[in-house]
Amino acid sequence: MFAVRTCCLALLLFVSFVNPADVVGQRAEEPDPETILKKAVDFVGGEKYLNAKNQVSRGKFSVIRDGAVISFQSFHDVIVFPDTERTEFKAGKIVTVQTNTGDTGWIFDGNLDKISDQTEEQVANFKRGMRVSLDNLLRGHWRGKATLGYVGRRPASLGKRNDVLRLTYEDGFAVEFEIADDGTPMKAISKRLNPDGEEIIEEDRYAQFIENGGIRSPFIIDRVNNGVQMSRINYQSIEFNSRIPENYFSNPATAKDLKKSLQL
Repeated sequence: MFAVRTCCLALLLFVSFVNPADVVGQRAEEPDPETILKKAVDFVGGEKYLNAKNQVSRGKFSVIRDGAVISFQSFHDVIVFPDTERTEFKAGKIVTVQTNTGDTGWIFDGNLDKISDQTEEQVANFKRGMRVSLDNLLRGHWRGKATLGYVGRRPASLGKRNDVLRLTYEDGFAVEFEIADDGTPMKAISKRLNPDGEEIIEEDRYAQFIENGGIRSPFIIDRVNNGVQMSRINYQSIEFNSRIPENYFSNPATAKDLKKSLQL
């Protein structure tokens, strides 16, 4: 999910993001970032993964504060790679739908029973989410828009270290991905400013990779801001190359028409 994201490492993560030379354990001979990327692609399924045209998933999205879940929603998410997505959220009896296709998008607000176009900010947030997504890195949708570089080795758990790749876009935006020695994608790290102008280090931490049809997917994604967990995505099912109705992402004429296609 594009929108659908450790305290002891927070300072280290900040410093190493800014300056590659400060990453602990950098090798004398810098590895080829494309080789590390290929290892990660092979881990998630290689050609089977790359050839998948769409992804359909279900699960729970939980908001976390002070280490406890304060609210959760069910979700149904459909992605057609590279830049089309429709996500349904359901809390109680209220359903919200967010749909994006490239530079456009619309939202259904179940509280108001109203469909509206997304604002420029909402579309920008979606596009930013795509930039920092694991699929964007592994599927190569960044090519021609960003450069791939090797940062170094960063401490992980139990005395292990991860290789760190960095995508740097033409506008200067950057996102780092940590890859374990066996190719397992571990996390994505990026920075943004909050409304008060304070810098936030955002991490998406991937866990519980499960194979389906030869493709491995993380069934848990934790969003951590400045070392504090903010949310968790728990996937219950992930399927690939499903049949999707032709008009599934189109802006419906009325809320009544939309409700006929709801999956939750």
